Amino acid sequence: MSMRNQSLLNELFLSGISAFPTLELTFFLFFLLIYLLTLIWNSLIIVLIVTSSHLHVPMYFFLGNLAGLDLCYSSVTVPRMLFDLLTKTRKISITACITQFFFFMFFAGSEVSLLAVMSYDRYSAICQPLHYTQIMSWRVCVQLMTIVWCVGFTNSLVHTLHAFKLTFCGSDIIESFFCDLPIILQISCSDININILLIFVFGSLLGFGSLILTFLPYVYIVKTVLKIQAKGNRSKVFSTCTSHLTVVFIFFGSGMFNYFWSSSSHHFSGEKVVSVFYTVIVPLLNPVIYSLRNQDFITAFQSVFRKIFPPK
Repeated sequence: MSMRNQSLLNELFLSGISAFPTLELTFFLFFLLIYLLTLIWNSLIIVLIVTSSHLHVPMYFFLGNLAGLDLCYSSVTVPRMLFDLLTKTRKISITACITQFFFFMFFAGSEVSLLAVMSYDRYSAICQPLHYTQIMSWRVCVQLMTIVWCVGFTNSLVHTLHAFKLTFCGSDIIESFFCDLPIILQISCSDININILLIFVFGSLLGFGSLILTFLPYVYIVKTVLKIQAKGNRSKVFSTCTSHLTVVFIFFGSGMFNYFWSSSSHHFSGEKVVSVFYTVIVPLLNPVIYSLRNQDFITAFQSVFRKIFPPK
């Protein structure tokens, strides 16, 4: 597209989550409640893991990092959405928009990698229990988390550097409540072929690569669990694995829909629903899924509760 006779844009406008002004206060109160619950529940998980000695094991070390990522991941988008719902401002500079995308992609990419690491941890604990403490030493855990953060940072940095090369000279409306890469590309008047290529290359490497690394250990886990004779032990193992797999399916399913399916169409209302789900709802679902049926967490919570409110 020729940019002659067109002025370059320095600011964009977020369309928000609803086209009905009368519903904005309702949406604000609802998403404020969801965000506060997300902060409280994820923070509670981190506090329990740090303060409860029986949770000082690799599984809960990674779960604590997942809770921290969910806190950051949600905080990149939700406060801005709440601010726009309350003030109806919706104006955002291009620099701020791409910066928001950088942190969103950073935390999302890190979470994808962490889910794969958590799968490997479950494999080591179930399939190689005698060597588990050597395989998943604290040094190894820290190294794996360092890799997780580096993968998320590298993936985000590559997309962000190429996003800063884009120019915007047509529509200044982002059909979303936050700055996500597929939406940014749709309103750019630059050649976006390299950006689309990067989405599929890095999406395949990070997304599908992590998906394979996440599910491959479960082939061996299922074989090992089926050999367990005691039904009680078998159900306990399946319980921890089910929680992890549920989070994986929810996160990967909604993310892939947004980046691969919806990026080829212009069904903005459908994209908004999916975006709300994986940016607002998923960070709350993760701690709920992991903690509600986890006896270790229930025991730790009861212990902390008794310390704060000792029985008379």
